[in-house]
Amino acid sequence: MLNGFKEFITRGNVIDLAVGMIIGTAFTAVVTALVDKVIMPAISMAVGSPSFDEFFVVGQIQFGAFLTAVVNFLLIAGAVYFCIVMPINKFNEMRAAQKGIEEEDEEEDPQVALLKEIRDALASK
Repeated sequence: MLNGFKEFITRGNVIDLAVGMIIGTAFTAVVTALVDKVIMPAISMAVGSPSFDEFFVVGQIQFGAFLTAVVNFLLIAGAVYFCIVMPINKFNEMRAAQKGIEEEDEEEDPQVALLKEIRDALASK
């Protein structure tokens, strides 16, 4: 039963889904800050007042809040990558090496091979 759970957790799609959720949540803060602190105040200044609170105040454009959200996103993304993604990838490589599974060289797409032959033939003329 525990082996089955371990296989489920270490499967790539479970980790990818968790990482995607974390990154999506962090990016939501970036988008929210951009809309709430930069775009909406700029629209309020340009248009009139479509129910914007304190509509035409130049000092409401808060680029600092947006920058903070971007930095937070990058910090969260870096932490997730270095603390979760890299160790899991390393673990999967070690597990594959124990099982004797080697990464197979990808075969070249036949269309790409044909295009290379045509290129080489044209170059030799």
